[in-house]
Amino acid sequence: MPKLDLSVIPVRSGSNYPAPFAERIAGRTRQALASAGGLTDFGVNLTKLPPGAWSSHRHWHSEEDEFVYVLSGELTLITDAGEQLLRAGDCAAFPKNSPNGHHMVNRGNDVAICLDVGSRSASDVCIYSDIDLRADRDDYSHKDGRPYPRAD
Repeated sequence: MPKLDLSVIPVRSGSNYPAPFAERIAGRTRQALASAGGLTDFGVNLTKLPPGAWSSHRHWHSEEDEFVYVLSGELTLITDAGEQLLRAGDCAAFPKNSPNGHHMVNRGNDVAICLDVGSRSASDVCIYSDIDLRADRDDYSHKDGRPYPRAD
């Protein structure tokens, strides 16, 4: 049956960023809805950010489009152009290979919930704008290519 049962989809907390970058994302939780439904061409995450939490570090993708839709709460979207407030019903889009580092921060008093949608390119490289980090899928390295120790 196509209807997904959110109560059985695993909740992933925090991030798999290498130290010391994981701390700011520690409060984030996500449920991989598309994966739970057997979808492989694109991903959809149900993301919850408590007050003070970040969605990620500011980043952009070489081969993946991204789309965010806010379901509840308020999030501050931070891009190279500055800050914008996103409320329930607002959305934002980030085309692949556009080096506009972006992320969201919950500066409000309530948990914010959004859907994160993105394509799944095996050749994607993610560049983090403000820190010495890049990702080839989930393999993290310094921007010069030196690997970070795995957090296994």
